[in-house]
Amino acid sequence: MASSSGSKNGVGPPRSLSRRVTRAPSMVDPTTDDHTAIDSELVPSSLAPIAPILRVANDVEKDNPRVAYLCRFHAFEKAHRMDQHSSGRGVRQFKTYLLHRLEKEELETKPMLARNDPKEIQIYYQNFYEKNIKEGQYTKTPEEMAKIFQIATVLYDVLRTVVPTGKVDAETETYAKEVEEKRQQYIHYNILPLNVAGVKPAIMNFPEIKAAIRALRNVNNLPMLRMLEDKDKSVFDILDWLSSIFGFQKGNVANQREHLILLLANIDVRNNNIENNVQSNKTTVQHLMDKIFKNYRLWCDYLHCKYNLQIPPGSDKQQLELIYIGLYLLIWGEASNIRFMPECLCYIFHNMANEIHGILSNHHPLSQHGEESFLQDVIAPIYEVLRKEARRNRGGKASHSAWRNYDDLNEYFWSHKCFKLGWPMDRKADFFVNSDEKRLPHVGRNQVTTGKRKPKTNFVEIRTFLHLYRSFDRLWIFFILAFQAMVIVAWSGSLTNLFNEDVSKHVLSIFITSAFLNFLQAALDIILSWNAWRSLRFTQIVRYLLKFAVASFWLVVLPIAYSKSVLNPSGLVKFFSEWTGDWRNQSFYSYCVAIYLIPNILASLLFFLPHLRRSLERSNWRIIGLTMWWAQPKLYVGRGMHEGMFSLLKYTLFWIMLLISKLAFSYYVEVLPLVKPTQTIMGITVPNYEWHEFFPNVTHNIGVVIAIWAPIVLVYFMDTQIWYAIFSTIFGGIYGAFSHLGEIRTLGMLRSRFDSVHSAFSDCLLPSSERESKSHLVGDVSARKSIAKFAQMWNEFIFSMRMEDLISDRERDLLLVPYSSSKVSVVQWPPFLLASKIPIALDMAKDFKGKDDTELFKKIKADEYMCSAVIECYETLKNILTDLLEDEGDRMIIALICSEVQASIHEGRFLSDFRMSGMPLLNAKLEKFLKNLLDEDETVESYKSQIINVLQDIMEIISQDIMISGHDILDRAHAHNLDNQEKKEQKFEKIDIRPTQDTTWKDMVRRLQLLLTEKESAINVPMNLEARRRMMFFTNSLFMNMPKAPKVRDMLSFSVLTPYYKEDVLYSVEELNKENEDGISILFYLQKIYPEEWENFEKRKNDPKHGYSDKDGMELLRQWVSYRAQTLSRTVRGMMYYKQALELQCFLDYADDNAIFSGYRNIDTDNSYHRDVMEYARALADMKFTYVVSCQIYGAQKKSSDARDRSCYANILNLMLTYPSLRVAYIDEIEETVSGKPQKAYYSVLVKGGEKLDEEIYRIKLPGPPTEIGEGKPENQNHAIIFTRGEALQTIDMNQDNYLEEAFKMRNVLEELLKTHHGQRKPTILGLREHIFTGSVSSLAWFMSNQETSFVTIGQRILANPLRVRFHYGHPDIFDRLFHITRGGISKASKIINLSEDIFSGFNSTLRGGYVTHHEYIQVGKGRDVGMNQISLFEAKVANGNGEQTLSRDVYRLGRRFDFYRMLSFYFTTVGFYFSSMVTVLTVYVFLYGRLYMVLSGLERRILEDSTIRQNKALEEALATQSVFQLGLLLVLPMVMEIGLERGFRTAIGDFVIMQLQLASVFFTFQLGTKAHYYGRTILHGGSKYRATGRGFVVFHAKFADNYRMYSRSHFVKGLEMGILLVVYQVYGESYRSSSLYLFITFSMWFLVTSWLFAPFVFNPSGFDWQKTVDDWTDWRRWMGNRGGIGISPDKSWESWWDGEQEHLKYTNIRGRVLEIILACRFFIYQYGMVYHLDISHGSKSFLIFGLSWVVMGIVLGVLKMVSMGRRRFGTDFQLMFRILKVLLFLGFISVMTVLFVVCGLTISDLFASLLAFMPTGWALLLIGQACRPCLKGMRFGFWDSVLELARAYDYIMGLLIFMPIVILSWFPFVSEFQTRLLFNQAFSRGLQISMILAGKRDKTGGETGSSEKKDKKGTPT
Repeated sequence: MASSSGSKNGVGPPRSLSRRVTRAPSMVDPTTDDHTAIDSELVPSSLAPIAPILRVANDVEKDNPRVAYLCRFHAFEKAHRMDQHSSGRGVRQFKTYLLHRLEKEELETKPMLARNDPKEIQIYYQNFYEKNIKEGQYTKTPEEMAKIFQIATVLYDVLRTVVPTGKVDAETETYAKEVEEKRQQYIHYNILPLNVAGVKPAIMNFPEIKAAIRALRNVNNLPMLRMLEDKDKSVFDILDWLSSIFGFQKGNVANQREHLILLLANIDVRNNNIENNVQSNKTTVQHLMDKIFKNYRLWCDYLHCKYNLQIPPGSDKQQLELIYIGLYLLIWGEASNIRFMPECLCYIFHNMANEIHGILSNHHPLSQHGEESFLQDVIAPIYEVLRKEARRNRGGKASHSAWRNYDDLNEYFWSHKCFKLGWPMDRKADFFVNSDEKRLPHVGRNQVTTGKRKPKTNFVEIRTFLHLYRSFDRLWIFFILAFQAMVIVAWSGSLTNLFNEDVSKHVLSIFITSAFLNFLQAALDIILSWNAWRSLRFTQIVRYLLKFAVASFWLVVLPIAYSKSVLNPSGLVKFFSEWTGDWRNQSFYSYCVAIYLIPNILASLLFFLPHLRRSLERSNWRIIGLTMWWAQPKLYVGRGMHEGMFSLLKYTLFWIMLLISKLAFSYYVEVLPLVKPTQTIMGITVPNYEWHEFFPNVTHNIGVVIAIWAPIVLVYFMDTQIWYAIFSTIFGGIYGAFSHLGEIRTLGMLRSRFDSVHSAFSDCLLPSSERESKSHLVGDVSARKSIAKFAQMWNEFIFSMRMEDLISDRERDLLLVPYSSSKVSVVQWPPFLLASKIPIALDMAKDFKGKDDTELFKKIKADEYMCSAVIECYETLKNILTDLLEDEGDRMIIALICSEVQASIHEGRFLSDFRMSGMPLLNAKLEKFLKNLLDEDETVESYKSQIINVLQDIMEIISQDIMISGHDILDRAHAHNLDNQEKKEQKFEKIDIRPTQDTTWKDMVRRLQLLLTEKESAINVPMNLEARRRMMFFTNSLFMNMPKAPKVRDMLSFSVLTPYYKEDVLYSVEELNKENEDGISILFYLQKIYPEEWENFEKRKNDPKHGYSDKDGMELLRQWVSYRAQTLSRTVRGMMYYKQALELQCFLDYADDNAIFSGYRNIDTDNSYHRDVMEYARALADMKFTYVVSCQIYGAQKKSSDARDRSCYANILNLMLTYPSLRVAYIDEIEETVSGKPQKAYYSVLVKGGEKLDEEIYRIKLPGPPTEIGEGKPENQNHAIIFTRGEALQTIDMNQDNYLEEAFKMRNVLEELLKTHHGQRKPTILGLREHIFTGSVSSLAWFMSNQETSFVTIGQRILANPLRVRFHYGHPDIFDRLFHITRGGISKASKIINLSEDIFSGFNSTLRGGYVTHHEYIQVGKGRDVGMNQISLFEAKVANGNGEQTLSRDVYRLGRRFDFYRMLSFYFTTVGFYFSSMVTVLTVYVFLYGRLYMVLSGLERRILEDSTIRQNKALEEALATQSVFQLGLLLVLPMVMEIGLERGFRTAIGDFVIMQLQLASVFFTFQLGTKAHYYGRTILHGGSKYRATGRGFVVFHAKFADNYRMYSRSHFVKGLEMGILLVVYQVYGESYRSSSLYLFITFSMWFLVTSWLFAPFVFNPSGFDWQKTVDDWTDWRRWMGNRGGIGISPDKSWESWWDGEQEHLKYTNIRGRVLEIILACRFFIYQYGMVYHLDISHGSKSFLIFGLSWVVMGIVLGVLKMVSMGRRRFGTDFQLMFRILKVLLFLGFISVMTVLFVVCGLTISDLFASLLAFMPTGWALLLIGQACRPCLKGMRFGFWDSVLELARAYDYIMGLLIFMPIVILSWFPFVSEFQTRLLFNQAFSRGLQISMILAGKRDKTGGETGSSEKKDKKGTPT
């Protein structure tokens, strides 16, 4: 086919294969034209080496198609050699595709340069070398040269295949040899082209970079392996030396080399003030050592072992320090999942550093290692342990105690046992051996495995609510003891009785309770850590046992001592009293209490000495460890987390005030009012009950007392959460006000303070050396420079808003500030401040009646902006005329007129010498003149003539109509200029139009035109609310407290990291125009929500200045929509603003005055100096900022056949090509052949955008699939974190956005990391506020936005200061990168337990001595879920995460090791909030079941009819106490405070009222149920998982079946249960209780029931549309009837869904099952109580009645079972028999009912009562059946089938009950309209016709812009 080598060794494609073979769908058809540059990206992973060849083929195809063909042929041959049998995945299809293409191209292509292929490719190769390499190496960039060398290398490989051996030209060989020699100098690089020759980028000329490279390349005196002795020492460095010794991968070495150089350079530049110093500062390396090895040194100190950072005397200290730093970074860079185990890395480093020391001191021989030996020998074995343990997790279904997570394995290295591993690590050590599985023959690879199991380490995560008590025991002890004391005091009658001796004695009994609670804590410590006992140190076990013994001792001693202090003992007290004899006991009890309190007293003393306590806890001295042993077990983390004295006093004061308020409220409102009614109730005797009472002789009506007190007790424990909401609101508001938040919250405030914005800008955003005098005098150059710098940053901000279509062109012009004001004597304010000032001034002058100048000028000067506008217009017009006029005489006239004006003003005769009546005419002519100047006429002559005509008119008006002495001026000028008279030339005829070509000059003209013509007040500029918000926040932030900005060169370097999986990147045209069931597309929806932005976009797109083609327009449209959604492209655009901001700031830092005054946008690139400044700015920005997006499956998307995946790949690639600084990291899964068998290998790969495709930079092999071990998102972040750079790292989610003006403040906020707090502590996490940008989509989105905004502002503000418990709540926090990469990373990743991975990084940071702050002068955009179901999924995910947190070791350690008040803050702001939510719901249950007990037993009737109770209204008040707390309105307080603070309290109250009208209370009450359900279920049974919420626009109607599936068990079942309770309570108490009392008590509960049952339908678009209701009913019935089975999804069949709903019960433990059964038994109380109230029971209270009810229940269930079995057995073959059976059953039923009615006295009311009684019983049986599933499924007679059918019947009934009100409301059309207005009210305020939209009645005249040719291209909405 091609050459003689074509069929060499029989590997060429034989002719017989030319027939077509079916191709895989992932291949492109070679007959089409769109395959270019695609086939190289579709290469199967096992053939990866041929991809570069195909890329080269695509690159050279246009130049020489025949050479491209030869390259593809070579690729085919190579592929065939690599996999002759085509056994790899996709190989056969790819080879077939390539073969077909080759056959086609063989015929179509012919040699162009020679007669045959060998000659052709040689000539082409030579030409290519001479043109691109010989000439280009000194002119082309390193990136271009890298690609050229890559092409040249591939071409030579192809050439050797095509050209027979020995026939290659000598010249070609010479060229090839040169290419081979220079190739390593030109490879694709990330930021630094380290080995580049020829043209060096600016970054390589930075002295700090040169100094770092020089330091790293110092390998003098290092022992070398023989293979390295001949290596070029100029490019060989310390990392290469380390790699040669330990066998690190090349990709890892290259990556960490750049990483280390940039770290050294960035630190060095701050230490070295000399800009051209090329020698690293000594403190630089020392500083880096301290940062990186701080954790290692702490670890060594903790284990009492010597540091292996040894610097022998006389050695090169800096070299050795760099060796140790380099070694650690190389270990970290290749550690993969082990990066989550920081102390494991310390152990590895410890031993490898020891080896280094041995080698350098010649005690250890040098030995060579293969490239992957470190990975295989060190990392892979540990990874395998992790992988095996992760498999034990069984996908999150196994108990946490059954497997070891990251923390367990890492904590193995917290004890001396880790040294038993040895070095090299002993694979037989217990760490490895005990984790091996014994795989059963039938068990699959990823299924359950058995075998020996290591114990948990230090802590066991067991599913129990007792963790809340164990972690926060001090909190519960405090509240329980306080409650006991309050009850004792209240029982005595008055608070003053506390000083009564008897009462005080009783109060002292709280210490007995305390002893019991301490005993419980000691017991829990033993029980809950039982599975970890084998891993605990002996001292820890002894401590647990001693604690238990001491607690047991006090539990016995204190009750005995107390019993002797009581004068007249009774009961148990009497027993103890008699047992102990006649001690003198009054003082004995006091002594016991005093001794008992000694530890607490000592702890209190230490509490007020935080510095001492911190020192004691952190000390590693054994004597101090022994002293502290009892108080706190020695642990590596969580030591010395105590704040400074000032912080401690602040949060202590906060909590003391809060607790006083809470306890006072509880005493006076909850406890005291209940005491007297309780005492009365206890004294009432109940002679008879209304049911069979099991304990009729029980004294004091204890059941009633429990029923009344239980909900109050629950409220007592829960209401601290509400008090926290109140106090945090007050303190947060005060603190926000002191932080200057909301000082500029309206446009009026912005205009009034704009004159001080520039000086605030200079203070904050200009480096200190540049902060010059702020005076506005003309001669002050520094002030002018400062103003010019402000103008450029401000204008870039305004331009960015125009590019985002937030403002129009007119608004942009009104908001811009001129760069330079050298020709004008006043400050040039932006035109929006000066708009309409000139027309008003003209009217004032025209209408002014007096002759005294002073009055007129006083009026004008009263308005500073008007005065400024008048002076600026005058001086600007003078400058314009002077620049235009060529003739000296004409210029003289202008000068004379101006001097006359100035003289008349100075002498006070202006109104006498000038007629003001002529001003309007002058103004009109000036407008025309300026318009002509800005017009671009076709011909110069026409242009000039128009200008001259108007100019002459202007001068005529001035000289004749305005000036009294105008002729005198002209005469004087005439006398000085007689030449013109001789030449017969007219005045003002000669003009110079060259200035009109200057951009700056035209801007000046345009500005003057705006000032003169803008007659309307610009009070509403900008119109767009988002643009206003951004302007106000930016200007307001300049007045807040922020660090001063350093120069860009001196700022901290930072990276941004965004994890991405499969979310939307950029919407396709099809997605934009895809219509939902109502005919609404995303594009149309957005046009209506953002009408102003759409109009601005249309103008920008159609502006001829931009010259956009139709294709460009379509791309712009896709971007416009995507930038308003939660897409990756929006996030990337936002984050790349950092680069743009840094480049501008660098320009302002280093450019000269001329460049600054001419403007950043007007920079002259032809000027070499200016060009160098811009290159320097770009290089410095690259050095300071890196953006990495971790697109986990980018490699798979590239090769995928799925259209969406391919689209995501193309869009991500396009982002890389658009933003050259963007980097994408992904996990590449490829097939490699090992020992003849294909095996999967995994790599972390970093790519960047090349010319047309991505270019690979680094490739680092992994020990296995990284995402298989832990949670997906943290694993995704972890694999990519090695490619980040800098000292700080910002974590950004892919639903976030950023703004250019906020990016300007990044260097300020990074300075916070250098601030010290409380001595030596520097922040480790900087919290930033977020702006929720999805609030305008719907009312739900608005609720969510307000809720989230209050959390990320006032919520986190108070957490950070004063409470000091802010952690990391997701994004966009900034991490101290070096601190966190040496301590486990920026998140935790253990499966399930670390579901909320973000907050665990905050826990980890705090436990390891970190310091977290919060800053509100900078913000980042954030998207939130916008639909009901999306929001519920998000809330469920967060509640799941909090449930897992409750079980975690981090929460336990923080709860135990924080001081008391900080522990309170921690509890109520994390898991306590969710527990309180659950208690709120539990309170309703306890209250209602208490009422049920009282009303059915007849106790409530007896009590309420008692005269003493009736007179005392306190009981009614107490019954209704908890109703206040059900409303939950107090939790909205922070939201109202924050809106009030930032936007005004009138706005806040207005928003609050609107939210209530839009049923926000219904929404928040509903979400309360979501939190409570998922939090409780997680702790009891597990079942946590990541729930993908989807981030799209919710404009669709969710079907009834969807809502039922989602909310059935979490809300509907509970809502119906509470509804039944309320109905029963009303029905059986109606005869003796007033309806007003019933409503008073139960109103909030009915509200909760209604919210839980109907909120999903109220907030469902078109939820009450009749047609949709009918469709929903049909769909629901179909779903209910469909059978389930394997492979049938839950949304297709009720059976599959029901089975999935019990997932948590399938894997729960026996404790969970028993608890479920116990909870289910509550439903039996209905039947038990109500059967005694039936008329048929005739008042009998015999237990037999209840027994008979069970007989009835059994008969009913038996009949149903009989019918079910009959249908199955006889329904098909014996139809007649089945019918007869049904008839007999029916007749039997009629007979029985007749007998019951006639003989037994059954009534109609009894039927309804029986229904209410037996339905809950059936539900209880169903729940018990589900809990006993394993037993029932194995039983005969189809018991499980009966359970299933019973469940189906119940779901049918529940569905009907919920659906009926929807059907009734759907009959009324106005309900649907009202609902639409309710849902989309925010959008209505912006002109959104949502009712028209959802009905699909669009006006097609405007059309919808899209890809369809039938639609109008303009797409203007009507």
